[in-house]
Amino acid sequence: MKKHQWFKQAIIIGMSTTIGLTTLMATGAGTSPVAAASVSATSKGQNIVNFGKKYMGVRYVFGASTSTTRYFDCSSFTKYIFGKYGKYLPRTSVAQSKVGVAVSRANLRPGDLVFFSSGSRATGRNVTHVAVYAGNGKILHTYGSPGVTISSLTSGNWNRTYLKARRVL
Repeated sequence: MKKHQWFKQAIIIGMSTTIGLTTLMATGAGTSPVAAASVSATSKGQNIVNFGKKYMGVRYVFGASTSTTRYFDCSSFTKYIFGKYGKYLPRTSVAQSKVGVAVSRANLRPGDLVFFSSGSRATGRNVTHVAVYAGNGKILHTYGSPGVTISSLTSGNWNRTYLKARRVL
């Protein structure tokens, strides 16, 4: 290849590369693996919430076995529904409160675990209950009667006894 032809070819390749990269940047394609992972985690979290909703009304039993779906306690419920999506959680709410990464209440996404100090064993600082953030200020969890249910995180008991949240997806 002559020097002149080689130079012309190099310019064409360089311009094509520049145009291609500019197009990728303008459309956002391939520029944000974090955003893609975030979307994936959000949809996985929503899938977990949707799966958990199939158990609405299943009764609550403190210390429930993890080998049944006839009844749950709060942490056996979260352990079960997350396990169905390949995320294996420890057995207790206290242990679950130590996995994943901390997330602020303002940045909750569906599928985040939320923790409370509520009930007869509560001191206001210790974890006694776990739920799954379901979106729109709601949590999916189980306790007493009615069993598996959806409650408001933004008012009432769960608002008052909220401690922290962890992102495990």
